Amino acid sequence: MNLNKFKNIYIIISAIFIVWMLFLDANSWFSTHRELNRQIELLEKQKENLQSEIKKDRENIKKFLSPDELEKFARERYFMKKENEEIYIIEYADSLNLEDNE
Repeated sequence: MNLNKFKNIYIIISAIFIVWMLFLDANSWFSTHRELNRQIELLEKQKENLQSEIKKDRENIKKFLSPDELEKFARERYFMKKENEEIYIIEYADSLNLEDNE
C-alpha cells in the first residue's frame, strides 16, 4: 500500500516537471523552437536576397567581359575619358540637392 503512494507521487512530480519544462520555463521547448523557427525564416529570406544579388552580379560580370560595355560603364559611372577628350556633365535643377540659404 505504501509503495502505491510513492509511485503516484513520482508520477505527479514527473508530470509537473514535464509540464514546467515544456510550457512554463524560460528555456521551454516551445519558446525555444518558436525562436529558432523565426531565425530560420529570417536566414532563408536573407539567403534568397543574397542569391538574387549573386545572380545580378554574375550577369554584370558577363556583361563587362565585353570591352565596349566596360568602357560604357566606366564613362557613365566614374566619368572616365579618353585622352584629348572633354566631358561635360549636365545636371538639371530638379536633380540637384539645393538648400534655400535665406
